[in-house]
Amino acid sequence: MEKLGEVQYLTVHGYRRAFRISGSGPALLLLHGLGCDSSTWVDVIPALSKHFTVIAPDLLGHGESDKPNADYSLGGYANGMRDLLTVLGVDKVTVVGHSFGGGVAMQFAYQFPDRTERVILVSTGGLGKEVTPLIRFLTVPGSGAVLAAATFKPWRPVVAGALRTLSKSPLNATRDLDEVARIYESLGDPAQRTAVQRVTSHVLNWRGQFVTMTDRSYLARLMPVLVVWGRQDMVIPSAHADLAPTHEMSDVHVFEDSGHFPHKDHPKDFVRIVTKFIADNEPAHYHRGKWRALLRRGDQFELESVPTGADTAVQPAIS
Repeated sequence: MEKLGEVQYLTVHGYRRAFRISGSGPALLLLHGLGCDSSTWVDVIPALSKHFTVIAPDLLGHGESDKPNADYSLGGYANGMRDLLTVLGVDKVTVVGHSFGGGVAMQFAYQFPDRTERVILVSTGGLGKEVTPLIRFLTVPGSGAVLAAATFKPWRPVVAGALRTLSKSPLNATRDLDEVARIYESLGDPAQRTAVQRVTSHVLNWRGQFVTMTDRSYLARLMPVLVVWGRQDMVIPSAHADLAPTHEMSDVHVFEDSGHFPHKDHPKDFVRIVTKFIADNEPAHYHRGKWRALLRRGDQFELESVPTGADTAVQPAIS
C-alpha cells in the first residue's frame, strides 16, 4: 500500500483518474462534492484507514483527474466509479458521498446494488429541490463568462484570501468560506470550470434540483443508509435530512454546530459515527427477487412476503 493518502493515478477509458487509497479491510468509497476533490476527506482518511480500505477518487473533471469533453451525468459518474473499482480489484463497497457526491453515491447504489453494501450520505444533493443560489447561477446562460472574469488570475489570490479571512469569523454564514475559497481557485482552470457547469446542467437549473432520488427512496429498504448533515448548512438545507429514506436499518445524524462539511468540522465524531454505523449494520446482499418485487409494487410492497430462497421465480401480482 502506498503512503497514507498519497495521490495515485490510473487510466480508465483513456482518461487519467486520480485517487487516494490506504488502509485495509472492508472497502469505503469516498466521493467528494461539486468543485472539490479527494482532499476534502484528508481529515478523516487516516482514522478510517485503521478499519477500512479507503478509496477517495478525484471525480472526472475535478482535482488531478482529467477534464475531458465527456459524460458528466450522475449515471456516467456511477459507471466511472464501478470501472475504477473493477480495475482496483474491489468488488463491493460502502459508498460515502458528500453533496453532489451523495447524488453519485445514490446513483451508484441504484445502478449497482450487487456491489453496494451500505450508503452514507453527507449533506447530500438529491433529496430535495432547494440549493444555494450560487450553484443555481452556474446553469444560467452567460455564467461561464462571468466565472472566467471573476476568477481572473490577477485578483484570484485577493478574493481567495478574503474568503479565508471571513471563514474565521464567528458567523454561521461564513464558516464554510475556506472551502469556498478552494473551489473558487479551482474554477480558475477553464477545463474544470466547464466540467462543473456540465455537471450542474445535468441535475439542476435556476429553479433548483430537478434530479432527485425521492421517487425511488423506497429502494433504500434493501440496504443500510446513514444520512449525516450540518444544521448550519448554507448550501443544501439540513431540512432535507427529514426527507431521507427511513427503514429499520437507516439512521440520521445532524450536527448542530456544523455547516456543509461536517466531516471537516467534526472529523473525530464523523469517523466514530461512520465506524459504528458500519459495525452495527450487516452489508446488504443483493437479492434479485426482492429487488424485482420491490420495483413492481413500489413502497407498498412488504419485503417479508418474498421467501428467503426466492429469486427469479418471484412473480408478485400486479394490481
